[in-house]
Amino acid sequence: MAWTALVVEDSPTMRQLIVFALARIKGLSVIEADDGVDALKKLAGTKVDILITDINMPIMDGLKLTKRVRSDEALKRIPIVIITTEGADEDRQRALALGANAYITKPIQAPQVLSKVKELLKIA
Repeated sequence: MAWTALVVEDSPTMRQLIVFALARIKGLSVIEADDGVDALKKLAGTKVDILITDINMPIMDGLKLTKRVRSDEALKRIPIVIITTEGADEDRQRALALGANAYITKPIQAPQVLSKVKELLKIA
């Protein structure tokens, strides 16, 4: 089985960290986007199985992106994982209310990201 993950993160360092962690999942290919607008362009042309996004980004943040994906008939079933420095409970509640499937706070631990992605993609 092959899956595609879209990693949306404006920090190249953090993006690389997430991409590097995801490389451990056999059969998963990764596409990168540096903000929500870039992500929507990539989602328009590619079948994506899971979306991993930061909240704080220029142009379109992760919450707006989550809202747009959830309101799009073709995309709304894609699992969304939010990875952010925003650790406050109201941020978590807002993200989950908008339709995020998971919320991970930075600094991220690779095993935590991997187990969440595997769980959402139902990879044994």
